[in-house]
Amino acid sequence: MSYQSESSKSGEVVLYGIAASPGVSHGQVFRFLHDEVEVPRYEVAKDEQESEIARFKDALKQTHDQITEIRESVARNLGDKEASIFDAHLLVLEDQALIDDVVGEIHKTGDNVEQCLHRVSQRYYDYFNQLKDEYLRERASDLQDISRRLLRNLVGATAAGTAFLAEPRILVSEDLTPSDTASLDRSKVLGIATESGGKTSHAVIMARASGVPAVVGLRELTSKLSDGDTLLIDGFEGIAIINPLETTLFRYGKVGLRRKKIKDLLEEQAHLPAETKDGQGFNLFANADSVEEVASGIESGCQGVGLFRTESLFLRKNEIPSEDIQFAEYKKVVQAASSLPVTIRTLDLGGDKILDASGREKEENPFMGFRAIRYCLRNPVIFLEQLRAILRASAHGQVKIMFPMISGVGEIIRAKEFLFTAKRQLSEKGEKFDENIPVGCMIETPAAVSICDLLADEVDFFSVGTNDLVQYLLAVDRINNQIAYLYEPHHPAVIRALEQVFEVSKTKGVEVTVCGEIAGDPHFLPLLLSLGVDSLSAAAPLLAELKFFGRQFSYDDALRLLEKVRTCRRPSEINRILKDFYDEKISDLLG
Repeated sequence: MSYQSESSKSGEVVLYGIAASPGVSHGQVFRFLHDEVEVPRYEVAKDEQESEIARFKDALKQTHDQITEIRESVARNLGDKEASIFDAHLLVLEDQALIDDVVGEIHKTGDNVEQCLHRVSQRYYDYFNQLKDEYLRERASDLQDISRRLLRNLVGATAAGTAFLAEPRILVSEDLTPSDTASLDRSKVLGIATESGGKTSHAVIMARASGVPAVVGLRELTSKLSDGDTLLIDGFEGIAIINPLETTLFRYGKVGLRRKKIKDLLEEQAHLPAETKDGQGFNLFANADSVEEVASGIESGCQGVGLFRTESLFLRKNEIPSEDIQFAEYKKVVQAASSLPVTIRTLDLGGDKILDASGREKEENPFMGFRAIRYCLRNPVIFLEQLRAILRASAHGQVKIMFPMISGVGEIIRAKEFLFTAKRQLSEKGEKFDENIPVGCMIETPAAVSICDLLADEVDFFSVGTNDLVQYLLAVDRINNQIAYLYEPHHPAVIRALEQVFEVSKTKGVEVTVCGEIAGDPHFLPLLLSLGVDSLSAAAPLLAELKFFGRQFSYDDALRLLEKVRTCRRPSEINRILKDFYDEKISDLLG
């Protein structure tokens, strides 16, 4: 759980949260808050001021269209009287005096339009807000609301607001939604620190995929920050330090040197195969949710894509894309894999991945609700469109198809029936596809673990999604900040569940991959290999260290480690044993 201490010197504040993505980063903060807009400020050259004014006019039109659409929707659903409250917003957008004042401010100060709009609207707001007339004071609220919407459109809606940053910064937020992270300019993010969330929130998965340090569960972080503050993120230990002292930066500099030595070794040995010290090979695949991440995985030397998350395409557009749009995306993914196999997971919406366009009702417990395969089976048109798109892409390379959130044999059979229908529909059109496309399912519910022998009779492969499996086994909502500390991948129950799945898969002759976040954690590597995993699939930036660490121990070392772990009763004991094993094997290399 999060807590803090404050240095007696210079106001350095140390916050303790949950280590979510490894690495250390230091820089100025960018407060990404959902209830306000951080207004950028930069100079605009005189010959570029007309372009800045054109941006302003485009934002006015975009905002006008948005408000008009909202008004029409309210009128349809609630009536004209209720919709009329938006007329005042439209009048603000058409107020020529306000528009002229913003344009004049641009010419007068040479500042960017966001800053000029903010200053002018604040003057108007202060003026109206101090008037005694209640009606005019209400106009101040309208002005504040519309100026905030204008600012959001100018800086790029929500997450795209990072695009204007002149240099990368530490992204700080109460929390980040999947749609936020899907549209972030990742090149502008040095690190991520959030008040909420757990180790497997969507934002954290994105951070790991980008090699960005992240700490979550830092309660009251945003309220302790001021403009201009710097923040140090320690994604190894789960620490965030506001305005760190020179001595702190020096100490973390030593940590950075140690990590640099490891990084140099990784680069030197990147071409070497994935195998243990005694030559026992293991398969490494990449997790991805974009063509760019697939390409990054291939450059990292992966043996294919073990998990392609299709929902990211839906979330980026915040709509349900057509079959042709999906096909174009999947085809690019398959081609980017350069003839290596690609496992495409069908739509996994739900939980923390909510799509506005899906028309879903709010659920009290979305992780246990109408999500993933449950959603697809109840929406046959959407499901068939996706299956046809994946099948069409299979004509361009090696494609496997995988169904998520399976809890019973009936779901697999029904999903395969849909797949058969999709094949028949394509055949009738003369479309090419892989008639024998391999079919797999994810093992991420306790039910799937218990009946994995029955599921093995219906599929060609398993993929263990440890993120959900851990939360369901331990009854811990992985994005609930109150109990995130209870999310323990090292729990003996998790280890035993994995062992059961691996034993059954070996007996049944079904390949099994681990694609959850523990697959990318080098501390878990010897344990997973000793348990009998066939393949690991992780974010591309993590693959090099997995290969590197694998060469530091033998298979017999891993088996002895497993015997130690089997004697443990508590997650903390297992965590310590794995960390000690890692430190022991690499300490001699670092000097």
